[in-house]
Amino acid sequence: MTKIVFMGTPAFSVPILEGLIKNGYEILAVVTQPDRPVGRKKILTPPPVKEAALKHGLEILQPEKISGSTEMARVIELAPDLIVTAAFGQFLPESLLNAPTYGAVNVHASLLPKYRGGAPVHYAIMNGEKETGVTIMRMVKQMDAGDILTQRSIAIESNDNVGSMFDKLSQVGHDLLLETLPELLAGNITPVQQREEEATYSPNISREQEQIDWNKSAQAVDWQVRGMYPWPVAYTMNQENRWKILGGFVGEETTDASIGTIVAIDKKDFSIACGNQSVYHVTHIQPAGKGSLTAQEFINGVGRQTQIGDQLN
Repeated sequence: MTKIVFMGTPAFSVPILEGLIKNGYEILAVVTQPDRPVGRKKILTPPPVKEAALKHGLEILQPEKISGSTEMARVIELAPDLIVTAAFGQFLPESLLNAPTYGAVNVHASLLPKYRGGAPVHYAIMNGEKETGVTIMRMVKQMDAGDILTQRSIAIESNDNVGSMFDKLSQVGHDLLLETLPELLAGNITPVQQREEEATYSPNISREQEQIDWNKSAQAVDWQVRGMYPWPVAYTMNQENRWKILGGFVGEETTDASIGTIVAIDKKDFSIACGNQSVYHVTHIQPAGKGSLTAQEFINGVGRQTQIGDQLN
């Protein structure tokens, strides 16, 4: 039985861990990020992978930083055949990567070498890509630069957002890893070196990137809204009021109104002038201090003072 140390943190990683367990791989330990405060009440919350590991009675290690930690020493002491990572969220030192018999492999949510880094799904949607995918790769010291073992693409549909794509990619990663590992362990895979000249990067989303730029076309605004939902969520300002924009669609009409102007309000949405005379319709919104609302709930309630001609920025 192949002995694995699994490293992962968010919900994306859980089906991948569950797949390894269900298919007979021995999980020696699970390494994940420490519990973090979540929500307005700052409740200390375990990461999804920890909850899954607890369910299976697995040893759990939660280093603030894996490099040089006692948890890293414990992983080496366990003498795994293989380390498998999936959205772990930390770099692994070379001494750890080289410790297992078969090294370390990563389940990465992009078609490498495109979108190396921590937010590949966000950028794929924000850039209007038609497809993305999963890469099973050998881990090296340089970020997401290791040789490709296997790769599979899937389409990004026009209504996909980060949440829906993570769900789809998690299942693809689960399937592809389970197909790859037996071939890897049998020595039947020839790794393919990444073409450095084709590499692009997807750093973590900054606060500045979250604010909608209405000078962009309505299509680009739609990509931004979907590429930031359900986290970190794109927003706009109406005077001093911050509105998180949760969903909408690109209108077919055009307008000569100034960029950022509310040009129409009806029963199901309100519309905003964008670049290239295009129009974006907001259907779901979260005003400051409130929960998620449909545009209709917003207009009839907390947003009833909103008027055609209001200027957003």
